[in-house]
Amino acid sequence: MPEAVDYAAAGKKLFAASWDFRHASNTLEALPLPEGVEIALAGRSNVGKSSLINALTNRNALARTSHTPGRTQELIFFSANAPLTLVDMPGYGYAKVSDSKVKAWTRLIHDYLRGRVNLARVFVLIDARHGLKTTDDAVLKTLDQAAVVYQIVLTKADEVKKADLEKRVAETREKISRRPAAFPELIVTSSREGTGMDELRATIAQILVERGGLKP
Repeated sequence: MPEAVDYAAAGKKLFAASWDFRHASNTLEALPLPEGVEIALAGRSNVGKSSLINALTNRNALARTSHTPGRTQELIFFSANAPLTLVDMPGYGYAKVSDSKVKAWTRLIHDYLRGRVNLARVFVLIDARHGLKTTDDAVLKTLDQAAVVYQIVLTKADEVKKADLEKRVAETREKISRRPAAFPELIVTSSREGTGMDELRATIAQILVERGGLKP
C-alpha cells in the first residue's frame, strides 16, 4: 500500500516559498502561455479576495487590498518557485466604473474560465455574512458548463456568530449539491485570524500532487 501523503506539510512548504507578482492581463490576447498548474480565485467585489491571497502566501501586500470594490481590473498572476500559479480574478457584481468596463471584465472572466487548459480548480469566494447571491450564479453556471471544478471558500468567518456560520455552511452546501462541477467540500476561512489557511494550502497541494505538478 502506498504511503499516505501529508498534504498539510506539503501545503505549508509550498506557501513558505517567496511569492511574487508575475503578470497582469486585461484581455485574452495578453494572457501568458499556459504553463504548470493554475488555481484561480473568483468572487464578488469586496469579498476579501486580496486579503485571502495575502494570508495564504504569508505576504502582507502581495495582492492589493482596498475598501473600494472593483479595484482589481485585470487577471493578476502570482507564482513562486513551483509549478503553481495563483490567478486573482476581477471582482464581479459591483464596481464604481462604467457599465462598458464591467461588461469587459465579465467577458474576460467568462472567457478565461471556459478556455484555460491548465486551470485545475477555481476557488469561488463567498462572504460568510451573506452566502450565495444571484450575482454568483453566472460564474457558477459558466464553470458548470465548462466542466471546470470549483470549490466554495467562505470568507470573513470571524464576523459571523458560530450558530449563524454553521447555518450558512449548511445552506451553501445544499445549494451547490445540485451543481455538476461543484466540489462538495467547503472551506471556511478568516484572513484576519488565519482560520482555514492550512486547510486551503493542503487542498492546493493535493491538487498539485494529483496533477503531477508536485512530488508527494
